[in-house]
Amino acid sequence: MEIILKQDVVKLGNKGDVVKVKNGYAANYLIPQGYATLATATSLKQHNEDQKQRAHKEIKIRTSAEELAQQMEGLLLTIVTKASSTGKIFGSVNTLQLSESLRQKGFEVDRKQIVIDEEQVKDLGKYGAEVKLHRDVKVKIEFEVVAE
Repeated sequence: MEIILKQDVVKLGNKGDVVKVKNGYAANYLIPQGYATLATATSLKQHNEDQKQRAHKEIKIRTSAEELAQQMEGLLLTIVTKASSTGKIFGSVNTLQLSESLRQKGFEVDRKQIVIDEEQVKDLGKYGAEVKLHRDVKVKIEFEVVAE
C-alpha cells in the first residue's frame, strides 16, 4: 500500500515522502495516528502541487540549518551531574540534558533531533552525539560528563 507521510516517521521516511508499506501497518497504525494518508490519484496530484510550492521554502530552511551547523561545529558541551567516587553517575545522561545544555549556549534544538553515539551514558568522560538539523544536515558534537 502506498501512503503519503504527514510527518517524519523514524526508519520509514520524512514528511511528504511517498512510501510503500504493508497494508496492516498503514491501516492500523500510520493512518489512524495521523502520521500518513492514503496515496490515491487525487491525493498524489495535490501532494505533487504542494511539493512544488514547498521546494522554495525548503531551500531557505536548509541554508539556515547549514549556517547553524557551522556555528555548532566543534562545540564541546559540559554536562554536570552527580557521580560516585568510582566515576559512575547516578542515572544516565540523555538527550533532554543535551538539549538544555545547547539551549544555554544559544542553540534551540529539540531533544528528538539529538542522537547519542553510546547506547547509555553512565560514566564520567567524553562522548559524542549527532544533531539532525535537517534531513540532509547533521552535525557531530562532543560532550563531557563531569561530577558536581
